[in-house]
Amino acid sequence: MSKVRMYSTGVCPFCRMAERLLLSKGVAIDKIRVDLEPEKLVEMMEKTGRRTVPQIYVGETHVGGYEELAAMELAGRLDEMLHAE
Repeated sequence: MSKVRMYSTGVCPFCRMAERLLLSKGVAIDKIRVDLEPEKLVEMMEKTGRRTVPQIYVGETHVGGYEELAAMELAGRLDEMLHAE
């Protein structure tokens, strides 16, 4: 199963929804809390060009935020991406 990294904060409802969806798939998530480590917010913005959380990576692929993750699930593409080697 691919490694999942998620830039998030402790109060973001979209982060919690993304985490629930990923956990329901049996995925371990490496959460990067940008509210606790401000330098990680700068890193996230440089990597993604975005200022909002969550920002989700499956392996080295930037999925985007919760809406993109949920759209992949609805289209039936999320499982395939999570199980790619």
